This record gives sequence, structure tokens and C-alpha cells, in this order.
Amino acid sequence: MNYQIFTSPSGKSYTFYLRLALIVILVSAIAFGGYKVVFYSAAAANEASASSGNDIKSVENKKAVAAPAVSDIEEYNKKLAHVVNGDTSGKWPVKSPQPLAGAIFPFKRVIAFYGNLYSKQMGILGELPRAQMLAKLKEEVANWQKADSVLEVIPALHYIAVTAQVSPGKGSKYRLRMPFHQIDSVLSMAKEINAIVFIDIQVGHSTLQEELPQLEQYLKMPNVHLGIDPEFSMKGGQAPGKVVGSFDAADINYAMDYLTKLVKENNLTPKIFMVHRFTQGGVTNYKQIKLRPEVQFVMDMDGWGHPPLKKNTYNQYVYREPVEYTGFKIFYKNDMKNNGRLLTPKEVLELKPQPVYIQYQ
Repeated sequence: MNYQIFTSPSGKSYTFYLRLALIVILVSAIAFGGYKVVFYSAAAANEASASSGNDIKSVENKKAVAAPAVSDIEEYNKKLAHVVNGDTSGKWPVKSPQPLAGAIFPFKRVIAFYGNLYSKQMGILGELPRAQMLAKLKEEVANWQKADSVLEVIPALHYIAVTAQVSPGKGSKYRLRMPFHQIDSVLSMAKEINAIVFIDIQVGHSTLQEELPQLEQYLKMPNVHLGIDPEFSMKGGQAPGKVVGSFDAADINYAMDYLTKLVKENNLTPKIFMVHRFTQGGVTNYKQIKLRPEVQFVMDMDGWGHPPLKKNTYNQYVYREPVEYTGFKIFYKNDMKNNGRLLTPKEVLELKPQPVYIQYQ
């Protein structure tokens, strides 16, 4: 319903006079060349209204993330085509927002050593003494660089900061958080060889909503990225290791939203977010995963066995359900069981698309 605010004594609406005055002003301004007419869409007007109440810090953050995606679009497309590796299925490359400046993928390939400092059984990172482990990682990086000179190869340490447990433990969460001094040790190791760091979470009966805030001080660091392991996300209430767990797209989107917020608030380059996978049920509703320019998503093939089995797992659960980028895990011990062998960099690079993240356990 429209309400008349004011009526002049002459009986004409005040609105009429107001409109007439505005027309006179507009005509005069155009005549003097000093007026620019700007039209706003309803959406733009709403956005301007919504942002008008933000404080200075929020405005600064908004400016930080408004930076261009990548400075060299031609180089970005060239490297992306190299990673796709001639695939003609139409699945790859995945349509996704161009990442912010400073993104690692598709310009570089990451070679990571995985493990926990309290265990020699969980991976190469905790199995070998510091100096020997770092030297071996540098050797692997050199091997991959030799196999593919198109992408720069960089090292990474992938540390399991929250480990699943077979017993309930404190709070009946079936998970154990590592002390911060252990994460600090990994950061110190990484600094020696200019490596990036991944913090990996096995939630057990906990949730990403509970665990991520505990690690925020590290995730805010520009060289620290995130990995999560669906295998040990026990939504059915079982003890970890009894059955293979799962994460849904809703869980993954929560983590990506969390990382996006950190990137925006701290003016960071994009975070890598890696998800392990080796079963169909390990990741559900993958089509609902929402990509963002602040986060680079990697679905990592996490299965072990003979080369044909590993390649089949990659094709079944990573290639056929594309999200953004792919990863591939090599097990120094498990892949050697039953007269097995390790896949070479050359063999892994024959996959379509090429994994941009390689993890050694």
C-alpha cells in the first residue's frame, strides 16, 4: 500500500515538486558536463547496503580477496592442460574457479612424506631419523623433477596431528590429538628444506567442527595445509579400523568454508585441502562439493597393493568422480607385499589426469 506523506496547500503532491526539482538539477548538470549517470542492479544495491555496516577490518579483508586469480592465465591454462594429460572423456579438467594469485596448483607438483613422530608404523615421516628422512625426501623430489620438467616439484611433510584410536579415550572420541610441540618439530624440519606442511586429521568419533578450531593457529600459517581421512570418520559409531568410515560433501564443504575464511581474514594464498579415498563409500555426494578460489581440492588415491590394483582404484574412485585435482599414494612397505613393487614416477605420470600431489607412506 502507498501512503501520501505530504500534500501541498495547492493540492498537488509534494512528490511532484520533488521530481520536478530533480529533473531541473539533472538537466543543468548534464549541460555543464559534470554529472555521470550510474545504474545499480538490485543485487548490487543490496550488496552495498549489506557492506555499509562492516568495520574497517572487514573492508580490508574484502579487498585482499578481490585480487586477480592468477597473473598469467595463459600459463595457468597451459599447465592445466599438461595435468589433464590428453584425457578426452570431458570429465577433466573440472570446471572450477581460477585460484587466487600464489596458488600452488597446477603450476607445481607436491611430493609429500606422511607419518607421525610417535610411530614408526604410520609412515616414513616418523620411521626414519630426521636427517635421513629429509635427505630421502629430497631424493624423491629430484626423481619426480627428472620425470617431468614441466611442473616444478616441491617437498612437503604430511603430519597426522589427530590420530584415530581403537579405544574410546578421553571424551570417548576414539581419537588422540598430538601435542603442539610435535607439530612445531615438523615445521622446523620443513624449514630446513623449504617444504610445505600438511596437518592431517583422523576424527574417530569426533567431527571436523570440533577438531579444526584446535589447529587454527597452524592453519593460519601460509605454508600449512590440510588433509582429512574419511577412513577413520566413524559415523556409524564403530571403533576405527572395524569398518571403513566416510565423509559426506557436507563435511568437506564445512572444512573448505573454514579454510576459505582463514585465507580471507589473513590475506593468505590458497590452501590445499587433501582428502584420502580408496572406496566408493568413503566420500558421499561428491557432486555437492563446492569449489572455491581460496582452496585447492585434491582427492588422493589412498589404496595399496600391486600396480594394476592401485591404478584401478584410482580410475574407479578418483577419475570417475572428479572434483578438482588428484593425488596418489605410494606405500614403501605395503605396496611391496606379496611380491609387489613400487610404481615409478613415469608410470604414475601416465595416469589421466596426472596427480599433482604424491604421498609416500
